This record gives sequence, structure tokens and C-alpha cells, in this order.
Amino acid sequence: MSFSPDLLVFNDAGLIPAIAQEAESGEVLMMAWMNADSIRKTLDTGRVTYWSRSRQEFWVKGDTSGHVQELVDFRFDCDADCLLVLVRQTGPACHTGRRSCFYRAVRDGETIELSTPL
Repeated sequence: MSFSPDLLVFNDAGLIPAIAQEAESGEVLMMAWMNADSIRKTLDTGRVTYWSRSRQEFWVKGDTSGHVQELVDFRFDCDADCLLVLVRQTGPACHTGRRSCFYRAVRDGETIELSTPL
């Protein structure tokens, strides 16, 4: 079966959540949003392209920061309402300078930081 974004379930804004995961280590790096066109761009170019809700424009990961996400594999879940993009990440994925956006945890009712910036 050939793939089309029409197979996916988008929210009312035409967006679908995308989790970026480091292909080699399995580390979860970040979550962002994609629309049908950003999915097509990602698959066509091999550079992960998200949709920026705040700027209302495409966001090619690494275009301004140099922290590129090269697409390794593109997957979607059983309900077709969430994406998993396996990537080769250059530099930090998080705008804070950390490797992953998921650097905070709740332990014993307290928020702690799990990692330091690269």
C-alpha cells in the first residue's frame, strides 16, 4: 500500500503530534507538530520539517540552529493519530541547549532536572 498523509488522523487545526527519537540510542528528543505538507516535505527531503504553530510556517529542524534532524524512519501509531520520526540528531534537540526537551521529572512531588546542557 502506498503512503499518503490522507491515511493519518489530524486534529481540528490540521495537525498531528510528532515525537522525535534518536534512531541509534532510542532517546526521546522532542515533540512537535506536523501537517500534511510538512510530512510531505520531510519524506521528500529527508530533513525533518515541522509546522510552527506560533509562526504559522514550516520549521525545518536545524535551518537556523544547525541542529539538524536527518530522517531515518517515519512511523505512525495504530490509531494513525501520532507520528514517530526516528532521526539522526546533530547537536541538541531542545532550544534550551539540552540534548532532549524531556529533561525534567517529578520525583517525590518535586520537579528535578535530569540532564545538563550539551
